[in-house]
Amino acid sequence: MNRVCPLCNGIYEIKVSCPVCTNVMKDKGALVNYLDDYSPYLLDDITSKVDGVPSYKCTHLYKCPHCNSDRRIHIDRIYI
Repeated sequence: MNRVCPLCNGIYEIKVSCPVCTNVMKDKGALVNYLDDYSPYLLDDITSKVDGVPSYKCTHLYKCPHCNSDRRIHIDRIYI
């Protein structure tokens, strides 16, 4: 069995409140996708070695559309 990020794979969504203005933040995707041009196409096994987060977690970037603050949320990968 493989572990996958439920947010990256559209299994479910979570709502995150902005710590500054309390509005709902937007999920901008996995943080590793912002490393370089090819990182969105790499396997999770590879990207988990460079982001410093354990391989059973996926870090997502959330951004507030109102005050532009951002937040990183660690999501547990699930077995499929």
